[in-house]
Amino acid sequence: MSIHTPAAERAAAAVEQAHRREWAFVLAATVRLVRDFDLAEECVQDAYAKALTDWAAEGVPAKPGAWLTTVARRRGLDLLRRNSTMQRSLPLLVTDHVEGDTADLALAAVDAATDIPDDRLRLISTCCHPALAREAQVALTLRLVCGITTAEVARAFLLSDSTMAARITRAKKKIALAGIPYRVPSVRELPQRLDAICAVIHLLFTTGHTAPSGDALVRSDLVERALQLARMMHALVPDDPSMTGLLALILLTDARRAARVTADGELCTLEHQDRARWDRTAIAEGVALVKHALPHTDRYTLQAAIAAVHDEAPSWEQTDWREITGLYVLLLRTWPSPVVHLNYAVAVGLSGNPSRALALLNDLAAEPALATYGYLEAARAAFLARLGRTADAATAYERALLLTENTVERAHLEKRAAELDP
Repeated sequence: MSIHTPAAERAAAAVEQAHRREWAFVLAATVRLVRDFDLAEECVQDAYAKALTDWAAEGVPAKPGAWLTTVARRRGLDLLRRNSTMQRSLPLLVTDHVEGDTADLALAAVDAATDIPDDRLRLISTCCHPALAREAQVALTLRLVCGITTAEVARAFLLSDSTMAARITRAKKKIALAGIPYRVPSVRELPQRLDAICAVIHLLFTTGHTAPSGDALVRSDLVERALQLARMMHALVPDDPSMTGLLALILLTDARRAARVTADGELCTLEHQDRARWDRTAIAEGVALVKHALPHTDRYTLQAAIAAVHDEAPSWEQTDWREITGLYVLLLRTWPSPVVHLNYAVAVGLSGNPSRALALLNDLAAEPALATYGYLEAARAAFLARLGRTADAATAYERALLLTENTVERAHLEKRAAELDP
């Protein structure tokens, strides 16, 4: 039977925070030592479990990440020594150098360091190696770099837990068997990985920005991890337009977080948000990044430019929908995805042409990729209601509700449906 003491509660909160902030640091440093993903994950999980008891008894350390890294790596050394014969028969990750005899010295350096060694780029670059399929790259990075559970990754891909677990396991084995090096890629190699890295960070952010399921609209832990990774990659390649645009997109979109839910927990759409609650510091930084990247028309920069138009508009009524629709036209040339087509249709409708928007949305109804995408039916419902087609709008809201698992979004759709004129 667990005892809920103030010290235990403080320790549990600190461990939870450390998991959000330090997981990638700790795992990456441990992988570099043991050169085996599964063993490293086991050691890191043991370190977090040990933190729950030790921090309750001794207090939370000044540098939780360094403490967890030290414990995880010591656990890894113990297991390597204990299983040295077995380890020699297994394929291991290739590193820049073998740490075998110097592992204890490296561990001592971690203990004495004032900062945690940042090996996250090694981990990201290995997960996003071009030898892996794109789906495997994204899934493996979400699992290892971001600390998302296999079940959560499976939901993001609309797959069963067992299928995703098998995919992640195959990807880990391929990295070891193919001799994919666990190291920072060279300047020549890095461009081959940037597209995959951007895709991972973007998916991580969108999953956190509006959680696919659960009782919270936003998963702040995922949003913060995406922002941290985007900042780290932008610092590494500051002149890459896609990475610059992606960081701007995250900043400009997340700047509205505080206004997206009311004090009563209801979803607040962009039209009704209190713009005084938007993060103006983040907006200023994002706009500056957009201006730096905008000569390039990659998908992230154009999305960031659209977000900037929203963020700089003094009010909903003063939003420049003509500029937004024009940017969507450019985005469709660069990235003609079904979701971009949907967003373009919505922008057309909000610019004053709901009939045209509805026609565009109806054309998308046959798109397989949107068959389970609740936002299509929600958008159709909104424009049907605006055109006075109440019965059709009610049917569209019912369909949208069948495809919506987030509690906050469901409540919003139910409220909109209830407001329809009989």
